[in-house]
Amino acid sequence: MRHGIVLFTSDRGITPAQAAQGAEDAGFDTIYVPEHTHIPVKRDAAHPGTGDETLPDDRYMRTLDPWVSLATAAAVTSKIRLSTAVALPVESDPITLAKTIATLDHLSGGRVSIGAGFGWNTDELTDHHVPANKRRTVLREYLEAMRALWTQDEASYDGEFVKFGASWAWPKPAQAHVPVIIGAGAGPKTFAWIAANADGWMTTPIESDVPAKVAALKEAWAAAGRAGSPEIHVLIAMRPSPEDLAAWEECGVTELIWGLPDKETDEVLAFIAKHGARLGLS
Repeated sequence: MRHGIVLFTSDRGITPAQAAQGAEDAGFDTIYVPEHTHIPVKRDAAHPGTGDETLPDDRYMRTLDPWVSLATAAAVTSKIRLSTAVALPVESDPITLAKTIATLDHLSGGRVSIGAGFGWNTDELTDHHVPANKRRTVLREYLEAMRALWTQDEASYDGEFVKFGASWAWPKPAQAHVPVIIGAGAGPKTFAWIAANADGWMTTPIESDVPAKVAALKEAWAAAGRAGSPEIHVLIAMRPSPEDLAAWEECGVTELIWGLPDKETDEVLAFIAKHGARLGLS
């Protein structure tokens, strides 16, 4: 299994560039950052962790832009992959976002992957004119449209939410295919969506019985006629036991994502180095 770290970015503490440099030096494979464009003060949407309108962390309202954050990380590293846990593509213009991601992949030498969510904060989606009951459709169209712009010399798209005529758009990503991993709660609907539109699944922090859910995803993957196996990224919420790690590896988990503490820069860098050594990465 590979190992990544996720920095819950904010306007305090360690910067994404510092964290990425420390993580690369410690042997981690990927750095992840989150996305929220804003948090509406009055909300009906319940946070999946708290079960109501309260937020578990004030960094939700302080997150940095993910693509700017990853660009700064790319500038000071050479190997570590650059990803999101999770980005919310439907809160951006798809043509502009395609350009941003393609540029980052081009300049980083093909190190970008996208961890994307459907969006639990439906009030936030509403401010971006995304109907909550259509957010999966909107995300599918965004991904299809961006892939067209990334791979075709003259790209066009005609959907319900995304429409544009024949267009030129460079640079193309350095990678032939930019991986997309969907971070969402397990279930038949989600797994069918992933099998049809994405490259794998990222667990939520409250997920349990991961091996059984991985088996269900693999069934949906095969039913959709997909070759190979889906990527499985486990977001670590509590310290796993050796038995957990063995079970995850056996069932096909491809990457573990470890969170960083909300502490001063020196303390976070020390944590990264110590944790990398504990995992045998450095």
